[in-house]
Amino acid sequence: MIALLRGDLAYKSIDHVIVDTGGVGYRVFIPLSTFYALPDTGAVRLLIHTHVREDALLLFGFATPAEKDMFAQLIGISGIGPKVALNILSHIPVAELQTAVLAGDIKRLSALPGIGKKTAERLVLELKDKLGPAGLPTAGQPPAAQPTARGQADPLADVLSALVNLGYKDAQARKVLESMEIAHDAPMEAILKGALKVLAR
Repeated sequence: MIALLRGDLAYKSIDHVIVDTGGVGYRVFIPLSTFYALPDTGAVRLLIHTHVREDALLLFGFATPAEKDMFAQLIGISGIGPKVALNILSHIPVAELQTAVLAGDIKRLSALPGIGKKTAERLVLELKDKLGPAGLPTAGQPPAAQPTARGQADPLADVLSALVNLGYKDAQARKVLESMEIAHDAPMEAILKGALKVLAR
């Protein structure tokens, strides 16, 4: 399962990009929020949700762990597929969506394109218990990345998200990361490799 793509941006459009990684071009569908966050050319890094269907393997990319986590939550709701989930994230920031769900704001949610009253009610019913106070992720949801001194995403949050997407339990992944001695400037790749070695024991 692909959890992360880093490479050169070969093509960029409103709904998808093509990332050239080692000479292979990956087509990745994105929400508008990620579209605006990406440069027009140059190196890019996307968090990936791999969606497997009988007839295709689709990649969905996100600029932040919060977007990716919310996408995974949304497609787990009956009646909401990847296309609708991307549409939701394209029209409302994650923090605002979390606030609306926790407040049970059916009017705000049903105003989103493609979301009627029944779907909005289902969103509140199925997501409310999965979100903590003030829209913060609960233990079953990887945390959104926190900015570091360099303005980059927290590599620990990225590694946690990657491990969960690889099929490891959230609590198990957190325990491993907490047990590791990690240098403050350690790159994500090194942390991920170390965590996988511990999990493989």
